[in-house]
Amino acid sequence: MEERKSKYNGELRVVKTLGLGTYIQANGLTQSGGIVETIWKQTLRKIQDSRFKIHDVLILGLGGGTAAKFIRRYWPEARITGVEIDPIMIELGRKYLGLKDVQIKMQDAYNFDTGGYDLVVADLYHGDKFPKKFENEKFLKKLRKNKLVIINRLYFGDKRKEAVKFGEKLRKIFDKVEYFYPEVNAVFILR
Repeated sequence: MEERKSKYNGELRVVKTLGLGTYIQANGLTQSGGIVETIWKQTLRKIQDSRFKIHDVLILGLGGGTAAKFIRRYWPEARITGVEIDPIMIELGRKYLGLKDVQIKMQDAYNFDTGGYDLVVADLYHGDKFPKKFENEKFLKKLRKNKLVIINRLYFGDKRKEAVKFGEKLRKIFDKVEYFYPEVNAVFILR
């Protein structure tokens, strides 16, 4: 459908298939739409079922808006702020995936004030790379100032070992760390 070059995510490609619908890939890995919908639908449904009251939501790594779509579905009245560094990803999300009703801050999520939200969703990838700065203790301690935090990590091949190590680090910072495994991801639910 469309191909673009991004300084943050490399080769971006919008794909439409009969089985998975429309989705955005970065260097061949689906970032928004498609299979990513399954991940966020399952994860956020699990949170919705736990009866958390969600009014203010922060999405770090908004991408094309897949997580925002399901947050809007499960908590229609929530105020959603999305932080995304890649303007091309935002543009493609608006054009192809229906990204709307989100206050968008175009900046690096590392420097964003992350405190005081009911829910923070962190999906912080550049292509298939989880930047190391988002694993550091200073950043993770900033996230602790929120009621509920969800961090998505890839969980296949060599990414599995990285995710396990990251989970161990989270246990030292958060009081409660729950693991959830939708598709080929590990999602950490933190309180």
